[in-house]
Amino acid sequence: MTETISPKPGVDRIELYVGGESHLEGREDVLKLSSNENPLGTPETASRALARASHNLNRYPSTDHAALREAIAEVHGLDAERIICGAGSDEIIAFLCNAYGGEGTEVIHSEHGFAMHRISALAAGSEPVEVAERERVVDVDGILAAVTEKTRLVFIANPANPTGTMLGGNEITRLADGLPEDVILVLDGAYVEYVDGHDGGAALVESRPNVVMTRTFSKIYGLGGLRIGWGYGPREIIDNLNRVRGPFNLSELQLAAAEAAVRDQDWVVRCRAENASERRKLTEALAGLGIHSDRSEANFLLARFRDEAEAAACEAHLRSDGILVRKVGGYGLPNALRITVGSAADNLRVIASVTRFRGTK
Repeated sequence: MTETISPKPGVDRIELYVGGESHLEGREDVLKLSSNENPLGTPETASRALARASHNLNRYPSTDHAALREAIAEVHGLDAERIICGAGSDEIIAFLCNAYGGEGTEVIHSEHGFAMHRISALAAGSEPVEVAERERVVDVDGILAAVTEKTRLVFIANPANPTGTMLGGNEITRLADGLPEDVILVLDGAYVEYVDGHDGGAALVESRPNVVMTRTFSKIYGLGGLRIGWGYGPREIIDNLNRVRGPFNLSELQLAAAEAAVRDQDWVVRCRAENASERRKLTEALAGLGIHSDRSEANFLLARFRDEAEAAACEAHLRSDGILVRKVGGYGLPNALRITVGSAADNLRVIASVTRFRGTK
């Protein structure tokens, strides 16, 4: 009798991640607002660097990512030796779970937090522990109460996805102060660049032995198609993450484009300003139609409806107009839709469609 080949415990509990839709059969005018992509595209500096790097595809990339780490350190005032780079911040999250999780450990994540926190915990063999939020905002007291002797990691997306809400610096510091020193606090900062003047937790990392921050090039830098991210933390933790990192986890194309992008801070300033302006207009217009959202600090809104049926009906109406947004029932928010802040023209198209939807009710 042949025994069944089974994965390690936890893997069979992972629900496959489903990305935002991008196509509608029979339509060529599809407006994709389901993946929080930058409507301004990719900075020309990164595109040119990518083109130059394409002439050296026969060469292996560097294993230490030194040039990219130095660029990140220079721009953000960090120590390059404490930076690690990966295939999106998702890979840094996976490194953390693989290095510090495992059977018999627990990983805390928030109720409506980014799905990859739970997925990576399960993949590493840890038990994910979900902590309820308060009105779609991370609950610091709830997280501290959930910590046990088995807890190894606490993941907080700040600003959060898919809610767009954000904890202030005092609350994050209170959380860090309240955790045991053998529990790592991970500040997932995929949307940090959209918050003017926010360091993503860098100062907290500098003052604590157990805080790590992660960032991505997929959002404001418009490099989602290349998958590049990075993390910053105490030297000992970063050294351990590098031990589980594959030596060639980033290609020469990724490294070149990311280095050029991070040095192009004029692009970041422009995108942040345009996003803030368009986010405000979209928020106010939807509120005028009776569709409210929490204050978002990211490049999307979590539009809330009366109930799940109304949210589903609005999503279907938008789809009929060629507009794709994100249903977030899987995040415990069945009565809401996540809508990426697009260009001025994109947002006018959304507002017009939702206005028609309201008119049919």
